[in-house]
Amino acid sequence: MHLAADYPHRGGRLGHWTLAAAFLRTENRRRAIAGCAVLASALLLVATPRLRHSPALHLFADMRNLLGVPNTLNVLTAYPLLLVGVPGLVLCLCGSGCFGISLRWEALGWFLFYAGNIGAAFGSAYYHLKPDDDRLIWDRLPMMISASSLLSILVIERVDEGAGLSCLISLLSLLLVSSACERVLDDMRLWVVLNFIPCVAIPAMLFLFPPKYTHSRFWFLATGFYLLARFEGLADRKVYSVNRYFISGHSLEHLCFAMVTLILTVMLSFRNIKIARDS
Repeated sequence: MHLAADYPHRGGRLGHWTLAAAFLRTENRRRAIAGCAVLASALLLVATPRLRHSPALHLFADMRNLLGVPNTLNVLTAYPLLLVGVPGLVLCLCGSGCFGISLRWEALGWFLFYAGNIGAAFGSAYYHLKPDDDRLIWDRLPMMISASSLLSILVIERVDEGAGLSCLISLLSLLLVSSACERVLDDMRLWVVLNFIPCVAIPAMLFLFPPKYTHSRFWFLATGFYLLARFEGLADRKVYSVNRYFISGHSLEHLCFAMVTLILTVMLSFRNIKIARDS
């Protein structure tokens, strides 16, 4: 009985075949997951009845006017996004010397994430000063850019840089299409689906794919605050009544989004490469 070691050329060939098979299995798993995600999103979009825009969307639980500022807390709670977004953006522009970023398109994703936070601070405050249809996009679009960038960053980090870039371009393009559908066709379905995707895809990717960097537990903490923010936004009035009309769910949603950015900034400051992988 001969061992593979007795025939180096056979052992090497067998090793190459084993690596190739493992690579194909990994690629097939990635494609299957991506295909299922796209199919599920398409089915959700088709199965959902047309969602028309309603003026009730502009009626928030807390519309108090304090110190002459309309919807005061909804306006003021948007600015913590600016306080955490600006330092993160500056450090991101400084490169890998300040943040644990090793891939070019990963840096682009983080740049858009922090830029979206800064845009959301101004856009949300601008919208809440006088909520109406014309100002709504300035509240929604920057935060959705941040969420789309965050999902794309995870794809770049844990799957593949090219796949992550494709994800980023696709999501940003769909955001523009969804805005046009809402304004021109009075249909919010695509916008709702795009809000739903990060809530499912980000936690799924954290469990399905291994991290490239250390301190990956910060991702779980940030995801928890992200999901909490979404819940508080949906339960705006309920949260407001539960805490005896001190602060509304929508205001807490702003603060939780700021916490997400703060947690991820701390993660970037401390992490380093855990699994070496070619871009």
